[in-house]
Amino acid sequence: SSPHLVQVRERIRINGQPISKDLFNKYFWLVYNRLEETKDPVHTSMPAYFRFLTIMAFHVFLQEKVDLAVVEVGIGGTYDCTNIIRAPVVCGVSSLGIDHTSILGDTMEKIAWQKGGIFKPGVPAFTVTQPERPLEVLRERAQERKVSGWWGCGWGVPHGTGLSLLSPQCPLYLCPELDDFEEGCQALELGLAGAHQRSNAALALQLARTWLQRRGCQGLGELKEVPPSTELLGRPVPLAPAFRLTDAMIQGLRDTEWLGRTQVLSHGPVTWYLDGAHTTSSIQACVRWFCQAALNQDKPHDGSEVRVLLFNATGDRDTAALLKLLVPCHFDYAVFCPNFTEVSVANNAGECWGDRVSPSCPCNPSLLPPSLPDQQNFNVTLENALTRCLENQRTWTRLLEEKVGQDPWLPSPLRVGGLLQPTPARGSLLLVPPAPRPLNSPALVFPCLAQALRWVAQGRDPHLAAPTASGAHPHPAASSGAVLLREAAVVRVLVTGSLHLVGGALRLLDPALSQ
Repeated sequence: SSPHLVQVRERIRINGQPISKDLFNKYFWLVYNRLEETKDPVHTSMPAYFRFLTIMAFHVFLQEKVDLAVVEVGIGGTYDCTNIIRAPVVCGVSSLGIDHTSILGDTMEKIAWQKGGIFKPGVPAFTVTQPERPLEVLRERAQERKVSGWWGCGWGVPHGTGLSLLSPQCPLYLCPELDDFEEGCQALELGLAGAHQRSNAALALQLARTWLQRRGCQGLGELKEVPPSTELLGRPVPLAPAFRLTDAMIQGLRDTEWLGRTQVLSHGPVTWYLDGAHTTSSIQACVRWFCQAALNQDKPHDGSEVRVLLFNATGDRDTAALLKLLVPCHFDYAVFCPNFTEVSVANNAGECWGDRVSPSCPCNPSLLPPSLPDQQNFNVTLENALTRCLENQRTWTRLLEEKVGQDPWLPSPLRVGGLLQPTPARGSLLLVPPAPRPLNSPALVFPCLAQALRWVAQGRDPHLAAPTASGAHPHPAASSGAVLLREAAVVRVLVTGSLHLVGGALRLLDPALSQ
């Protein structure tokens, strides 16, 4: 899977656990040396970082003789380096979103075309509810997967699915809603929070059952018949039938954990909400989850609750569109910082070393010293990252100014002595600039994650040191905000916009993950 959050070993897991450091080092050098010995003398460079780790993952799984390998595509599908498996048991495409537009295209249809590139002749595939036209593109891509020679002999099609072993194309099915699995039984409990995880769970059930049937497992229950009238009713793709879940499946859904996705860390009065959402659709889901999760938490008796947004975005993403979706959460402060955990690490990241794997390169995970986080992106300079943070700060201020103009019920904060003061109605600072070009805006930029987290926590999180006077933020709103954060009964912090940001935060908030 990719990306990793704290340690690169997270990408290669066996029985749910990242492989050990010793095993990682063993296979890293084995693969590296083999490639070094056999590489083309004309093209002397080594594989790029992700390609190298993909090759290494396949080698690990083969050498460790795993029964099943679950391989997540890196970007897209058609041209992704994971897409070399000729006859997988089953393929799945989760909910589509606009992302990596410079590589995959700028429309859902173009992205669907790329995703459909993983389909294989005669191999069943499943997807979830999609917009009409992208779903049609997925169907067209499935129909293009014609059998050719020995490759198309129907490998991977499990007995008992009703699919032809000589299917001339990829049989694509739409997953039923998770509600259909709950008929006649209690509601399913998911280990991952958020309504959007229900479609992921429905897809996982179909993929798992296909594999288990291929293995000849018994006791999976009878397939529930789908009335013929519903099979293609308004759908370009037939609906797969629901089935009776086993106790193991029910427990699997309940026990699922995946760091950095709708994750909540309660550290005393400070509660951290971490979600690596970085597309418009995933940010919308994140907002729904955060608002519901915060609503379900106990409210402080004196009403002194402060909400903070910690945000960063990378790549070619439309940051303004993402931030606009976060405005309704009514944050009292917005904090922007690069994904660098410490300034000292960021200052060493000025040279672009991360394109290729080399034995002396900092991107070689087996050589990373304990002080250097291996989620570091060495292709981004601190200057470029901070420039983007400052742009995000200006965008957030502009979005709030527009909201003040659109929502006359929003009270303007009282200005006393040039500082934003608490609004009596809420007992906390509204993140609303008082003028088109405010002298003090409660949207702050920090040079690294450690400083941002320390300012937010104000010494109230046992995993974070208190901010020092020498490292005090020069912005007046930072000093006034520090008082509110120290005195608030509850501080709720949403960390989102980038999986790398979430990974850096987790490394600081849960040091055990770095062990």
